[in-house]
Amino acid sequence: MPARLRSFIGAILLTLLVLIYPLIVMGLAVRILPEASKLVELLFYVVAGLAWVIPAGGIIKWMVRAKR
Repeated sequence: MPARLRSFIGAILLTLLVLIYPLIVMGLAVRILPEASKLVELLFYVVAGLAWVIPAGGIIKWMVRAKR
């Protein structure tokens, strides 16, 4: 696959990740957090705030692999 096409597809996937991931996290938060303590809320948002980095890193690694 050409590097330009791989970069284009990766950019689309990253955009979708940034748009869809927060909606999923908000849906989970509404179901899980209403009865939770402040510590559980804090831990949820810390984990949820950092968890998107793993799939984004995989997409970026896939995009860059073609350029080497």
